[in-house]
Amino acid sequence: MNIVLLSGGSGKRLWPLSNDTRSKQFIKIFKTADGGYESMVQRVYRQIRSVDADAQVTIATAKSQVSAIHNQLGDGVGISVEPCRRDTFPAIALAAAYLRDVRGIPEQEAVVVCPVDPYVNNDYFEALYTLGKYAAGSDANLVLMGIEPTYPSEKYGYIIPKDKEDISSVEVFKEKPTQEKAREYISQGALWNGGVFAFRLGYVLRRAHELIGFTGYRDLFAKYDTLQKISFDYAVAEHERHIEVMRFGGMWKDIGTWNTLAEAMENECIGKAILNDQCENVHVINELNVPVLCMGLKDMVVSASPEGILVSDKNQSSYIKPYVDEIDQQIMFAEKSWGSFQVIDIEENSMTIKVTLNAGHQMNYHRHERRDEIWTVTEGQGRTVIDGVERQVGAGDVIRMPAGTAHTVIAETKLQLIEVQIGQGISVHDKIKMKLE
Repeated sequence: MNIVLLSGGSGKRLWPLSNDTRSKQFIKIFKTADGGYESMVQRVYRQIRSVDADAQVTIATAKSQVSAIHNQLGDGVGISVEPCRRDTFPAIALAAAYLRDVRGIPEQEAVVVCPVDPYVNNDYFEALYTLGKYAAGSDANLVLMGIEPTYPSEKYGYIIPKDKEDISSVEVFKEKPTQEKAREYISQGALWNGGVFAFRLGYVLRRAHELIGFTGYRDLFAKYDTLQKISFDYAVAEHERHIEVMRFGGMWKDIGTWNTLAEAMENECIGKAILNDQCENVHVINELNVPVLCMGLKDMVVSASPEGILVSDKNQSSYIKPYVDEIDQQIMFAEKSWGSFQVIDIEENSMTIKVTLNAGHQMNYHRHERRDEIWTVTEGQGRTVIDGVERQVGAGDVIRMPAGTAHTVIAETKLQLIEVQIGQGISVHDKIKMKLE
């Protein structure tokens, strides 16, 4: 199975756990068999592998998410990097060109495209496998998966098939309706449009050439910022005459708000939290190393992270986005390909950060023009390279790097350090990557 996972958006509806680089699919909230927690993208990737161990998985995503993907999934997953956000049609077109030109996938092979963050069981991915197999041999150019509705939702678009067979031609698409209209559509056998498409690779490449005009992957990548923002539904699906839909009746949830996320949590608390016996229907996610105490709360969600603290009625939490849009601050936590960092303190001319490097990983070799840095190793063993000079370091060692000094750190074991930045106008843009000889 060739599968493309669409991983976009900033996930602001799940603030403060999400930010511009840490979207909802990277938040670790789902309990694993060993007692730990995994994220939506880790869960989906694991489920795909359990259904088809040889699946070729490609994630279409923004550059800002690449480090988190490598951190959580390793280097084995393919990544089609979008230079900027241009909605789902350009993203799928670029991913299709990437599959052919970079990964060498033949044009006659089928590709399944789906969102990266559905909350589903393995039968969903078994259905995707079947969908891809069917698309490879079907007379239809495009085969969709339609989700059998469980209630008259106003949040989803609808697909109305021509009949009630398991696979049917598509009669018409309907936009997000009122609840009354949704009931009417469902009475006609309508299905939720879950954003899942299957097609032979060559079909989408031909449609992309007709609508955009490009020579190959590199050319499309170079002109990506000039492309019209348009969804795959509007650009392709709604104009395709040879189109079919396959029904899926298993469990499917779109976890896009705190309310729906709480429904998927196995435990009412993640992290240090205490609920007294007067609390009802309360869920807490606490990423801070301090306890959260809740007393007498009802139908609430509480979330604490380095980005901020949310205390909200569950229904009201759906309306969080405009308030979060007004928040403008330094990103306080991010996962990188080599580990993670958490900002501890910000002053006018200094910043203090806790840095964790995974064993066997290292930062880019780089220098700063406008700030000095001081590293204090608190745990683990590793090596630093300062202006080409290598040094073994361990817990208790202090490393000073004046502005202009080229430096990196290499973790031999899990390595933690406290980084103090000192200077005027400290900025993430003050970083010049260099080649380590």
